[in-house]
Amino acid sequence: MTGWTPNDIPDQTGRTAVVTGANSGLGYVTARELARRGAHVVLACRDATRGKEAEALIRSEVADADVQFAPLDLADLSSVHDFARSFERARLDLLINNAGVMALPHRRTIDGFEMQFGVNHLGHFALTGLLLPKLLAAPAGARIVTVSSGLHVLSNIDPRDLNSERGYHRWVAYARSKSANLLFVHELARRLTRAHAPVTAAAAHPGYASTNLQTAGVRMEGRRAAEKIVAAGNRLLAQPAESGALPSLYAATAPGVRQDSYIGPRLHWRGAPGPARRASWTRNDLAGEQLWGASERLTGVAYAALER
Repeated sequence: MTGWTPNDIPDQTGRTAVVTGANSGLGYVTARELARRGAHVVLACRDATRGKEAEALIRSEVADADVQFAPLDLADLSSVHDFARSFERARLDLLINNAGVMALPHRRTIDGFEMQFGVNHLGHFALTGLLLPKLLAAPAGARIVTVSSGLHVLSNIDPRDLNSERGYHRWVAYARSKSANLLFVHELARRLTRAHAPVTAAAAHPGYASTNLQTAGVRMEGRRAAEKIVAAGNRLLAQPAESGALPSLYAATAPGVRQDSYIGPRLHWRGAPGPARRASWTRNDLAGEQLWGASERLTGVAYAALER
C-alpha cells in the first residue's frame, strides 16, 4: 500500500457509485476520482445548487465524466426514502457513506434525532438498508464504505442515551456518532458474512483533512474568532482533501479489502492509506447488535434481504 494514489484505482467502467455529501471536500474528491476511472457516479447531496455545481465542475475536470446530481438530505428520513425510490439503476456497485456533520450546536433532525447521530449514523443506516437489494445485485461484489473519524476514540456510544437527551456536549456527540459508524460497519459485516452475501462493508477515516466540516459548527453560532482559528489550523496543519479522500477510495476499490476493514492514513493524521487503529468497543458484537436493533426501530428500516 506504500504510496497508493488515485492512479492505482482499478478501472471502474460499467460500475455505479453513490457518494453522499459529494458537493465538496472529501466527497467531491472521492466522486471525481471514481468518475475519472470510468464509474457512473451519483452525487447525493442535500443542497441542489451546490450539488449541480459539483456535477458541472467534475465534468469540467474529467473528460467524459458520467456523473449526476440527486437530492438527498440525511437529516430527513423521507428524503432518504425518496432517494432510494428514485434510484433507477438495476444494481449498485459502490456506496460511499461520506456525508457528515461535526461538533454542531445542539440541533435536531426533521425526525427529532440529535443531529450528529441522526445524520452521521441513522441517515446512512437507513440509506444502506434501502439500497441493499441493489448492492446485492452487483455481479462482481459490491462495497459499502462508511466514513468514520479518528476522533471516535473520544467516546463510546451510550445505548441508554443515543440522542444525547441527558446532556449535550458537541464533541462527545460527534465521537459517539463516529463510534456508531464503526459499530454499524462491524455488525453489517457480520450479517453479510452470515448471509454469504457478496458485499463487503468497510470503514475509512481521512485523518486531519482540510474541509468545511471543521468550521461549520462555529460558523452556525456566529463565532467569527473561533472560525478564523479553526481555518488557520486547517491551512497550517491539515492535509488537503485530495489526500484525505485516499482511505475512502482505497477501501472502495483496492483489491483484498476485507469485511470490517478500517482504513486511514498510515501516520494516523496524514499519509498514504493503510490499516487504522480503532477503539475496542467498535468491535463489540453485543453492542453492535444493540445499536442495530435501536437503529431499525428509530428509522423503521429493516435489512430484510439479510434475514432470508
